[in-house]
Amino acid sequence: MMGLLGSLSMLHILMWLFWLPRPGSSQLADFSMGAARALDALLQDYAYLAFDRPRIRTGVVYDAKVPLNLTGIKVSGLRLRSGSLRNRGFKMYKEFQIPIGVVEQPYVERLVLIYQNLGNFSARYYNLPGYMYLAPVLGLLAYDASNLSATSLPELDIKASGQPISISFSDVKPLPVGSSAKCISIDLQGVLNFSNVLSDNKCTTFQQGHFSIVIESIAPSPAPVSPPQTMATPPPEAVHLKGKKNKSKVWIIVGSVAGGLVLIFLFGLLIVCASKYKRKKKMQQMERAAEVGETLQMTKVGSTKAPAAAVTRTQPTLETEYRP
Repeated sequence: MMGLLGSLSMLHILMWLFWLPRPGSSQLADFSMGAARALDALLQDYAYLAFDRPRIRTGVVYDAKVPLNLTGIKVSGLRLRSGSLRNRGFKMYKEFQIPIGVVEQPYVERLVLIYQNLGNFSARYYNLPGYMYLAPVLGLLAYDASNLSATSLPELDIKASGQPISISFSDVKPLPVGSSAKCISIDLQGVLNFSNVLSDNKCTTFQQGHFSIVIESIAPSPAPVSPPQTMATPPPEAVHLKGKKNKSKVWIIVGSVAGGLVLIFLFGLLIVCASKYKRKKKMQQMERAAEVGETLQMTKVGSTKAPAAAVTRTQPTLETEYRP
């Protein structure tokens, strides 16, 4: 009895070690997994709708339709028996080659493997700062197939116990010169794992999740900083010539002002002389007129002499002599 309990304890420890993540270059994702996990649930609903038909065949890939706002994403569903998956694997499911020995936890009789190709939505849901995608993000998730009308199902945990699951990427951009491509896997908790790309753009994994090929993005080189502009120091000859030019300008201004003042003085003097000449000429005209006119007789009035007319042109009339 003690030997049986010891064997069961050892088996439990071995199973616990088997379900631990494989060692590798792992790190937590910088993006939020909330939107990505919501997309997984939505794509599971559309994949199960592809099974809505009278007869569903096991081992046949059914392509699903997505709404217009998800155009570019491809989704498919594959229903398999648990024992068939473990004992036979599946030779080629889209880009995934599933080997013998893949088991699920918890155990179900049938399961559905859902394939995702996120296309141009890859960087939107799985944004990796510092990296650039060379291939679209591909997903492989497992669900219970006992109820194909169910929605928002939790994923089963599948692992490859022997050979790894192989992913052959077909739509890969050319590798830039000097860059090194890396396989990346993102598990359902957002843990990133980097590994080397194998020949023919192939990556491997031991568990479900999302996968792609990336390179480190090259940050744009900073713009060259222009040196501060400094005022050029002119040679001494130029300074001397500039001083001479400034002095010449000063003398020109002073001469112009002085010449203007002289012109104003001369113009004023001309006006004064003209006024005096005009007055003198008028006096001469009056004197000539006086000489040409009638000579008045001088009459003594008291001790004073005064001019007197010889003949009175109009005889005065006394008021007493006026009669109407």
